[in-house]
Amino acid sequence: MPRSRITLARDLEKQVMKAARSGVEQVAGEYERMFDSVYRRYHGQPVEQIKPVIRREWSRVGGSITDPELTRYAQAISDGSRVKMRLDQ
Repeated sequence: MPRSRITLARDLEKQVMKAARSGVEQVAGEYERMFDSVYRRYHGQPVEQIKPVIRREWSRVGGSITDPELTRYAQAISDGSRVKMRLDQ
């Protein structure tokens, strides 16, 4: 009987990990859509003009962002680069 419990625990763990990954992918997609929107409207604009927009949009999606992160994303958009969210395996 202990063997069945181990199999059940492994199956449960797989299902939990699959559900968690799906949730993370969904949130990453929301941030990427937000960055795409900011890029379309502000690429090529000064960093200081882009930073408050990203901060506002980031808080709308959920969460907080540090100033160094904010600056890095704003600089990328200002330079004409799209920001892509990537999940590590």
